[in-house]
Amino acid sequence: MAQSSSSYEPSTGIEKWIDQRLPVPRLMHEQFLVFPTPRNLNYWWTFGGILSFMLVSQIATGVVLAMHYVGTTDRAFDSIEHLMRDVNWGWLLRYTHAVGASMFFLAAYVHTLRGLYYGSYKAPREVIWILGVLILFMMIATAFMGYSLVWGQMSFWAVTVITNLFSSLDAVVPGIGTRLVEWIWGGFAVGGPTLTRLYSLHYLFPFLIAGVVVLHIWALHIPGNNNPSGIDVKSPRETIPFHPYYTIKDGFALALFALFFACFVFYAPNLLGHPDNYIPANPLQTPAHIVPEWYFLPFYAILRAIPSKLFGVAALISSIAILFFVPWLDTSRVRSTSYRPIYKWFFWAFVATCFVLGYLGSQPPEGVYLVLGRILTAYYFLFFLLVMPVVGWIEKPKALPGSITESVLGPQETPAAAPKPAPRRRAPEPVA
Repeated sequence: MAQSSSSYEPSTGIEKWIDQRLPVPRLMHEQFLVFPTPRNLNYWWTFGGILSFMLVSQIATGVVLAMHYVGTTDRAFDSIEHLMRDVNWGWLLRYTHAVGASMFFLAAYVHTLRGLYYGSYKAPREVIWILGVLILFMMIATAFMGYSLVWGQMSFWAVTVITNLFSSLDAVVPGIGTRLVEWIWGGFAVGGPTLTRLYSLHYLFPFLIAGVVVLHIWALHIPGNNNPSGIDVKSPRETIPFHPYYTIKDGFALALFALFFACFVFYAPNLLGHPDNYIPANPLQTPAHIVPEWYFLPFYAILRAIPSKLFGVAALISSIAILFFVPWLDTSRVRSTSYRPIYKWFFWAFVATCFVLGYLGSQPPEGVYLVLGRILTAYYFLFFLLVMPVVGWIEKPKALPGSITESVLGPQETPAAAPKPAPRRRAPEPVA
């Protein structure tokens, strides 16, 4: 079969043989080496590569940890202690995986906020955004199931509280919520069947995430990257090959992120966790204050801000699901928030809201914490349902640059054509 036009040239006989039968090297060359990329991408775009690295790290460490984990209620906690104390480098594997979950979410939240700020969800990139939100949903489910496997006090009661939220469906159809909870538990309380199901799904989901990531990257390579200016590439001069320019840039950012990651793994591995999780699960003793991992805290604050259990669960799910509809909620014709003077203030207020909700989720749901949580929960949803559509209609954005290079280098003036020199006349030859 004849190959399509491509700059890839096999350098050895083996490469040529493979290229004629399974052109994976050609695909990698076209999509990851010479892929034309806008030349003005900043370091916020490096978190896509960081997320890919973190996914591989979590899968690799998770597979090895699963070789030593025993998924039974009487052995789960002890198997992790055995892994930490008796298995060669087991402590490093466990801490890398546990801290890696926090680093994974940190990079994912930065990646999401970057997409919101620069309008990476606007046409023709809606499918890229939707797949990204789906990945976030799956990450949340995977992290929750993984947190439960420790089978410490906080893990056990987090599973009990979160799974019991489905019982709120009894207010819609009597009995359906309770039956759903019992089906999830595999009985009438959180126990061995619950742990087995969570263990199985926690092992499966990372590979599903990897599959959706492939679709996410595929969808990205159809329209190409967005850029900080938020305007389309107008000529090949405005792009550069992904390699070596962005591979080096992404590699540098990844090295810095890995150092940040390593500081937690080697010097403060338990800083982001809860000390109660080092106490074996006890169904007869409820912790004084049940707190999830830090990356769930904003959503936990939204859940507790609603007095009704049913509407609280609906708000919790909607706080993430609403991201699916952002491409249609934002009515502005300008992608980048850099050129939107009114919307910019609302965006940074939204970022501050997420941080404060994270703090409130770690505090008892009472007094000023509860009141402030309800106010910020209202703003969280109003940002998407009111600010995005209304400000997009009334706002007058700043003038956009003519090209992505003009936003950095300024207008490029074409020099006036120099006058052509007069033709030189040949001197007359002397007559003999």
